[in-house]
Amino acid sequence: MADKKVKIGFVGVGGMGQCAHLKNYDTVPDCQVVAIAELRKDVATKVAARYSVPHVYETHEEMLKNEKLDGIVASQQFMRHGILVPELLKARIPLFIEKPLAGSIEMGEKILKALKQSKTWIMVGYHKRSDPATMFAKEEIEKLKKSEELGKLKYIRILMPAGDWVAGGFTGLISSEEKGPDLQWDPPASDMDKKSFDSYVQFVNYYIHQVNLMRHLLGEPYHVKYADPTGIVLAGQSKSGVACVIEMTPYSTSVDWQESALVAFEHGYLKLELPAPLAANRPGNVEILKDPRKDGVTPQTTIPQLPWVHAMRQQAINFVAAIRGKMKPPCGAEEALEDLKVAREYLKLWKGV
Repeated sequence: MADKKVKIGFVGVGGMGQCAHLKNYDTVPDCQVVAIAELRKDVATKVAARYSVPHVYETHEEMLKNEKLDGIVASQQFMRHGILVPELLKARIPLFIEKPLAGSIEMGEKILKALKQSKTWIMVGYHKRSDPATMFAKEEIEKLKKSEELGKLKYIRILMPAGDWVAGGFTGLISSEEKGPDLQWDPPASDMDKKSFDSYVQFVNYYIHQVNLMRHLLGEPYHVKYADPTGIVLAGQSKSGVACVIEMTPYSTSVDWQESALVAFEHGYLKLELPAPLAANRPGNVEILKDPRKDGVTPQTTIPQLPWVHAMRQQAINFVAAIRGKMKPPCGAEEALEDLKVAREYLKLWKGV
């Protein structure tokens, strides 16, 4: 496989399938998208023509029967993952899915059971882990934790105001008024009534990225300790005792995206700012303050210059690299299940259900 391109098949080329994923895989020299499975024939044909994809199928069953693939990218509604993902895992090849792992812990556990039987792996699309700024920040945080140059890690705060997450990213989307067939959806969680489950799904849909990013920056598990009644603040504590907070839309913006993270040590901090999810050709920003409080040592603020690669493209590069065995997937299914559990802890404290 070393001298051949990685062959990718797409299951679904809707808005995110095209604009978050396919157009980025199309730019990765190390891979080739060789097939599309899309229920809407008109969209499938036009998308295949634009991206020079040689084979088009109506269903994933047809595609998997006729193609020899190295990996599958399935950008689907997460409330269908419990039905669809176990079917895709039968191909026994690496699979990429959008976040979250599923719409409930039960469906997540169903997927993990199928994953174990398949003897392959899933990469869950937490693209923020693939942003060059996050990748740089994560490496620096681990170095600082090990060296204790700035003392102990004390606190992490993530701020995520609602804003323009699209940032023009759907420009050029191929759409159609053609209606696809009625789809089967995963059942709701058995331990929640409809109102509670709707609240859970809404939280997971909007904020699961931040739930996941918190664990990534901490480098260890955490649990929710407090949920304020307004639904703005989630407060937690990590396994080693680090305090952590997620602020969820304390304000909103109309034409901007202001997501950030503050990683505080005793004698300094790392700040991470992330761009809108579909903003192209721009990474996030990192700022590091080091104030070791030693005689003759001047405090310093460092702002690294990062490559002009956006998170979605780097995510595609990382999936291909993981298929080649050059790296581990940035986030696997096992860890993604923990996000659903954290969300359930939050709902119990927030809504009392």
